[in-house]
Amino acid sequence: MVLGLDHVQVAAPPGCEADARRFYSGLLGLTELEQPPRLASRGGCWFRLGAHELHVGVADSFSPATKAHPGIRVASTTALRALAERLEAAGVAVEWADPAEIAGRSRCHVHDPWGNRLELLADDVTR
Repeated sequence: MVLGLDHVQVAAPPGCEADARRFYSGLLGLTELEQPPRLASRGGCWFRLGAHELHVGVADSFSPATKAHPGIRVASTTALRALAERLEAAGVAVEWADPAEIAGRSRCHVHDPWGNRLELLADDVTR
């Protein structure tokens, strides 16, 4: 029986670890997790994402996911706005979604350092 989501993985090119830490930990505020030793030798980074995990895995023939994306829930619209401002101040483009698309949610999309799409969302619609 399926219980739920454990983790989501995004791909990144070899040598991505410093940029992954700056973006996912430094800008998004995720806590880095220690990888199991046998997997750590393959590169990449793991991060705590609420009750789940986000893994950045190394792909030798990397191609960014520009449509497929993880949806990252933020505590409130105020927190979402503050996060978007922090990302923009760091040079990350933030694209706000039309609030009419999904009633009751504020959403924006950003891209990680390698072009993977991420959706940031909060449950109330006032921005």
